[in-house]
Amino acid sequence: MARSRNNNSVGGFQFLIYVALICSVSASASIFYPISDSHRSAASELFSPIDGSFSSLRETYEALRTFEILGIDKKPDVSVAACQSVVETLGSSSSASKDIFYALKANRVLKCEVKEEVYERVVSELQSSVKSASSLLNFYHSVGSLVLIKDQLSKDDLYLGDAEGIFRSIKALSQSDGRWRYSSNNPESSTFAAGLALETLAGVISLSSSEIDQSLIGTTKNDILKLFDSIEKYDDGAFYFDEKLVDAHEHQGSLSTTSSVVRGLIEFADVTSGSLNLPSEKVVGLAKFFLGIGIPGDAQDLFNQVDSLAYLERNRVTIPLILSLPATVLSLSKKDTLKVKVNTVLGSNAPSLTVKLVRIYSSGSKDTSITENQELNFDSESGIFFLDALPKSIDVGKYIFVFETLLHDDAHKNIYTTGGQTKVPIFVTGVIKIDNAGIEVLESDLGITEVQKKLDLAGENLVSLPANHLQKLRLSFKLTTPLGNAFKPHQAIFKLKHETDVEHVFIVGNSGKKFEIVLDFLGLVEKFYYLSGRYNIQLTVGDAVMENSFLKAIGHIDLDLPEAPESAPRPPPQPVDLYSRYGPKAEINHIFRAPEKHPAKELSLAFLGLTLVPFIGFLIGLLRLGVNLKNFPSSAVSATFAFLFHLGIGAVLLLYALFWLKLDLFTTLKALSFLGVFLMFVGHRILSHLASASSKLKSA
Repeated sequence: MARSRNNNSVGGFQFLIYVALICSVSASASIFYPISDSHRSAASELFSPIDGSFSSLRETYEALRTFEILGIDKKPDVSVAACQSVVETLGSSSSASKDIFYALKANRVLKCEVKEEVYERVVSELQSSVKSASSLLNFYHSVGSLVLIKDQLSKDDLYLGDAEGIFRSIKALSQSDGRWRYSSNNPESSTFAAGLALETLAGVISLSSSEIDQSLIGTTKNDILKLFDSIEKYDDGAFYFDEKLVDAHEHQGSLSTTSSVVRGLIEFADVTSGSLNLPSEKVVGLAKFFLGIGIPGDAQDLFNQVDSLAYLERNRVTIPLILSLPATVLSLSKKDTLKVKVNTVLGSNAPSLTVKLVRIYSSGSKDTSITENQELNFDSESGIFFLDALPKSIDVGKYIFVFETLLHDDAHKNIYTTGGQTKVPIFVTGVIKIDNAGIEVLESDLGITEVQKKLDLAGENLVSLPANHLQKLRLSFKLTTPLGNAFKPHQAIFKLKHETDVEHVFIVGNSGKKFEIVLDFLGLVEKFYYLSGRYNIQLTVGDAVMENSFLKAIGHIDLDLPEAPESAPRPPPQPVDLYSRYGPKAEINHIFRAPEKHPAKELSLAFLGLTLVPFIGFLIGLLRLGVNLKNFPSSAVSATFAFLFHLGIGAVLLLYALFWLKLDLFTTLKALSFLGVFLMFVGHRILSHLASASSKLKSA
């Protein structure tokens, strides 16, 4: 039984060590992974139409766009209902510019059949709307709709009149910090609005029949750089934009705000020449932000995440590449291979790359470099870079691996980027060797060994030791790494547990060469509450990088302590076993008394027949007496009371029968009381009538 408990404890302890290792890795840095099948599964669940359609054209577009980016083949067929809604929206002259905008966005994916004259009328209305627009949202929806129509119909002759004037009108809403206002009447500036403005300005440039003044474009690029000066950063290297609007009604979250800026930035960069001079680490940081949020639980958040990553993957500023590791824990005992994967943010294959392991240094000691410039091999089938063997100087512990990704083609250096060197925390685990383990009982004064036992901490041997309060107990052992270096674990705990379940825990000290603990029982008698008897000995040694961490019983010691004085402290009350108090109780088995014997069925029926004999005799007696209806009253009133009286008698007889068959005594008496009052009343009336008739007969 003791061995079984020990094994369970070891398993539980190793599980805790594993959890602690994972938590420490997660707390140190985030490992980012491109879009995977988990996002496709989430998209299918979040974007689920009701009765074959979505609630709005905006939701329809977001769902279709998400399916398109993720390449989901099995998607709900909403084309019929969606196309009907698109045609109705575009065909109505009362549709708002916002509804037209999302109808055209949805139609870009659906490709519904819309008559050309409908497009011509919509274009005319939108151009008028742009001329009269006074707010950023009006510009955004109207200009965006015209760009969509131009792209869908390939109308090269679709232009904006006075495009440069419209550009200046939108630019007038910009602020000195790179943010934008929604309208000239609204003093609050918004980061989210900056993204809408950049996307709108890109649309104006694409709809312009002549070149826009380059000074306007130059100042807009400066606005973008100022906007990026206000970008915020997480500790894991992710960059994001946050909204700072005071008006809570217009507040946007960091995901939607960052998504808006990314769309505007990429759209503006696509239609302008020259470089924006954005730091590559910030572009990669934006990708890390979108990947770092995992899988959103909201449909619109998922769309913003996936759509923004698609924009980042096709931008001409710099396409971010994500370097990720399948595992951040390597084992020296299992000879694990270091594997690295480099992909674009949507998981597609990266261009021709060279991945180098620039250096390795111990966590917390960046000056101690272990290796430099070690190129990783590439497996074309799996698309994974790998290092066959770790450097021989690598021992167990936590390290920072620094990777650098280079492009083979020099022409692509300004397009793809990993944001410079990538630092990844990695745990290197191994089997720790345990040597010179022993436990001994010493004389307190002379230090002479009385009893000495060797310990096999990797085996199952148990020791038994006797001791008294004038002696000492010493435990010692040595830990070394696979490379022979001294190892100091996170935990080295020595525990004594009395047979009354009173526990005493001690930390095993480290002198540099070995671990040792000495217990002087003379100084511990009060701490041990003067409890003599058997103490079970338990040793715990564990660390996140120690593959053979253990918690095991190593034996027991029979300790003889002096009698406790009256002033001695008492052992603390042991915690009550909640399971024994509140757990299920023993099942109660109850045996009912055996039923008493009853007479035979035939005898009961015969007795029932005998009870009917008096009633039959009553009927015969009536016939013998010559009962007739000659004296039944002839008047209506008297006849009614006579009838009710006989009816009441019959009701009493029926009540007796019900009492015999079904009713209890109290119910019967309650009903009989009402019937008795009724019979007294009607019986008194009928008897009065008979007495009156008799007196008249005598007088006559």
